Amino acid sequence: MKFKDMCIEPTIQKALDMLGYEQPTLVQENVIPCIQKQQNVIVRAKTGSGKTAAYAIPILHTVVWEENKPQCLVLVPTRELAMQIKDNFTKIGLYKRIKVVTLVGKQPYHFQEQDLRQKTHVVVGTPGRVWEHIQRGTLDVSHLQYFVLDEVDEMLHIGFLPTVESILSNISSSCCKTMFSATISSEIQELAKTYMQDANMIEIQKEGEVPSNIEHGIYHVQEQEKKDLLMKLLVKERPMAAILFVRTQENVEDLYMYLEEFDLSVCKLHGGMLQEERIENIKAFRKGKKRFLVASDVAARGIDIMDISHVINYDFPLEVESYIHRMGRTGRKEKKGTVISFVTRQDKIRKERVEIYIGEALPQEDKKLLQQVEVLEEALQSLRRLFLEKEKEEYVDKDILMLYINSGKKKKTRPQDFVGALCEIEGVCAEDIGTIQIQDYHSYVQILNGKGQKVCNALQKVKGKKVKVEVAKDHCA
Repeated sequence: MKFKDMCIEPTIQKALDMLGYEQPTLVQENVIPCIQKQQNVIVRAKTGSGKTAAYAIPILHTVVWEENKPQCLVLVPTRELAMQIKDNFTKIGLYKRIKVVTLVGKQPYHFQEQDLRQKTHVVVGTPGRVWEHIQRGTLDVSHLQYFVLDEVDEMLHIGFLPTVESILSNISSSCCKTMFSATISSEIQELAKTYMQDANMIEIQKEGEVPSNIEHGIYHVQEQEKKDLLMKLLVKERPMAAILFVRTQENVEDLYMYLEEFDLSVCKLHGGMLQEERIENIKAFRKGKKRFLVASDVAARGIDIMDISHVINYDFPLEVESYIHRMGRTGRKEKKGTVISFVTRQDKIRKERVEIYIGEALPQEDKKLLQQVEVLEEALQSLRRLFLEKEKEEYVDKDILMLYINSGKKKKTRPQDFVGALCEIEGVCAEDIGTIQIQDYHSYVQILNGKGQKVCNALQKVKGKKVKVEVAKDHCA
């Protein structure tokens, strides 16, 4: 089967063609028809199986552009995952001019409220901030046709169950609900039983099954020798790109500084960092500008990067679920991946729990051989070299440019004013204009089809008044 065989709306199909999406993954092949029929669905699938597109494609296929109120709400456990899903919705809905708003913590309410007062098709957010907007009356859920719970096991694990239930209680029973999870606990089953009657259960990967494209290995180590062995391991394995998982924010900072001393291309990610820095580091790692990412479990969910060759559990995870989700960062879309773990005496029981869950022993590597590896300057030079020297932006990004224009609501500027001014530019038509986001004193206008720079240079007036136009810097509405 191909996407072209699934009766997808032409504007969505055009975006899929631009993104290079030809054949659906197994989860997409099973889920898309169910959502197209407005059926409730519970999906158990491994990370990296293409589940975001599995719900984004059929939802965007059905969304009515003319409707101003949100028609889809996606709940996720982390800010990083919210930003990533927004990006996926925006790209797939590019030619339908879909407006997506993110509602996450550590961002000003004022700007989020401004966005919600304008035409909004899809809202992606974390439970706490979404519930606060519902309580304030700034998020209208009365027109929702679709509700998605993504990474629901992680949401419940970090204590969001009461908030998720509060949100669900405010959503119409006729709304199509979809739940995605890598594991299905008794809490998830109870949640589904209460709010998702007659849901279809789709299980892409059976409980405890380990993908065959991922190799595992463990080294029994002592805590004090981890750093030295890590450098030897990196020299031995020469990862193309790797995430190094540790348990605490302090350990992230400590290991990050240690690797920087060797002048390696490394960045960090943990919950104590400023949101802007976290987003910037993820971008750098995704684009291949950084080769190593030191992270706490905040990164175990929702980082969809195709070329992570290795996951290294510098600190063995405390829970089985964390091992499974860390593992899911590599071997995505059937590519080969490697998971290597350092196991101390204190980790023995945790390791055994993982082995019971997956039904097989984790292969033990020879520490003596690793200790013999020499960390020479030549080897370090090899580790400093980037395998992914070119930015890995998807092809469609090359044709999109977001422009900042210093005219907004206070000047009574409307979307049609921008459309009129833009269509007066030679060679620019309505099909070249994407989303328009008008704020109090300025606006953001998305220009498609590679005409952004031309518009930036040519647009001088809106409503007969001079305007300042420039390329938007890291705009994230």
